[in-house]
Amino acid sequence: MSMMPIKGVFFDLGGTLFSYRHVPRQHAELLTTAAGRLGLADARPLKKAYGMALAAISASYAQKPYYLHRDLFREAFEHCVALVGQRADEALTDWYLDAHQTCVFGALELKADCLETLKALRAQGLYVSIVSNIDEDMLTTLVAREALGPLLNHWTSSEEAQSCKPHRGFFEHCLRKSGLPAAEILFVGDSPEHDIEGAAAMGMQTALILDEGMPPPLQAGRASVAPQHTISHLRELISIVGR
Repeated sequence: MSMMPIKGVFFDLGGTLFSYRHVPRQHAELLTTAAGRLGLADARPLKKAYGMALAAISASYAQKPYYLHRDLFREAFEHCVALVGQRADEALTDWYLDAHQTCVFGALELKADCLETLKALRAQGLYVSIVSNIDEDMLTTLVAREALGPLLNHWTSSEEAQSCKPHRGFFEHCLRKSGLPAAEILFVGDSPEHDIEGAAAMGMQTALILDEGMPPPLQAGRASVAPQHTISHLRELISIVGR
């Protein structure tokens, strides 16, 4: 089947424009501090419990059409603390959530070819946007920190859309903002479940980016559709959209 010419590119954020490669170390350090606040002599059981808790909570939240990620991370932390026989009171949980946003999202690193790719796409006259499952304060902070605003036509959080990928409401909201038909959009993301599945269901063209060997977070283990393109670097998109 022939594909429509691409007139717009929608990007996921984490794992796509930004790399997660520094996040595991930062989060491990955060859990070490949390273990100390809980009075645990060894942080390893808490770290193991967090992996189990996050997988369980991610699977549960995948059924929801909309949620705040702060709530997801809250439940994951409280559940992991319970798994080691402790209880996270409100003060500890609030500390964790604030530290999580500061340290973990602070560890997100703009990919080396991100800026050059966005500039090249805009120079070709393409509509370029960020379409991210992330809370509004997190998205606006990262866009401002990296001065991405001038390179984008819009950026949209799941909180603004009141819908989370892969549900249709999120994509419909972003399509309305762009004014473009779905068939003329290339959606680029690292998550088969959130990005590729949701965009393909809308009739968008899709590109899965491999994030330096990092598995995409918050996956529920669902089967997903195959992307039309698989890339390792953002700059590969320049030739894809020019075909």
